[in-house]
Amino acid sequence: MGRVLAVLVGLTLSLPAQNATREKNKASTKGSVPRTPDGKPDLTGVWQSGSTVKGSWEEANSGPGIGGTGKNPSAPAILSASDRPAAAERAPYQPWAAQKVLESYKNRGIDDPAAQCLPPGVPRTSVLGLFPTQIIETPKQIVILYEYMHEYRIIPLNAKHPDDLSPTYMGDSVGRWEGDTLVVDVTGFNEKTWLVGTGTFHTDALHVTERYTRVDKDQINYDITIEDPNVLTKPWVIHTNLMLRDGTRLQEYVCAENNLAPAFYERMQKNGINFQRP
Repeated sequence: MGRVLAVLVGLTLSLPAQNATREKNKASTKGSVPRTPDGKPDLTGVWQSGSTVKGSWEEANSGPGIGGTGKNPSAPAILSASDRPAAAERAPYQPWAAQKVLESYKNRGIDDPAAQCLPPGVPRTSVLGLFPTQIIETPKQIVILYEYMHEYRIIPLNAKHPDDLSPTYMGDSVGRWEGDTLVVDVTGFNEKTWLVGTGTFHTDALHVTERYTRVDKDQINYDITIEDPNVLTKPWVIHTNLMLRDGTRLQEYVCAENNLAPAFYERMQKNGINFQRP
């Protein structure tokens, strides 16, 4: 399906085209949104993050770029992290933290936790556009299955976080409906993941709020607020989309079988090769 097993993953975040699509979708009527028997927007389906293109996975990813088939050169490319436009909001890191992120970037992300096949965390797993995500909605919980790293989340509705949380890679998620928007509160993280792109570290004070708003049959607006007072100067807000990919099935992903990055960087270091960015 034109998907690749990537270690240093590319991420597509807010793009000008997505903003234009959002404005257009403001005119969408409630009748265009599929609903469950209890009247809530039905988020069930297989989705792709960071795209505005309707259609099947093959149709939407026929262009160039990482994960694209290259069959249609005029189709939009799937952008890697280094190709994101400057219009995308930068993380508001404190000066010392920004320097740490820069060092990781200069070292080409060799300390990427995902390169060790560790869970990517939230929201990184959710904004990765190279692999599909499946959402299963029930009246009492939302289940999200990620092809990448074979991760999953079970999100109880109208529940509270447990008092005895142990820090984890994916955190603890609880959800609630605010009108037609599913709001997911995520906390209880460890410090071992990146938020989105290269070097975007955080501490165990991380708090993520996700908002899923299905605006029509094909699109969910996905808005993320990231808070970590230990490293950020203010909340970091990210906007992207999830596009429906009918007919797509999640495939098996075994990171360790395809992960060449650790051995590559270890060999480079042993040979004294400087692979740092200028």
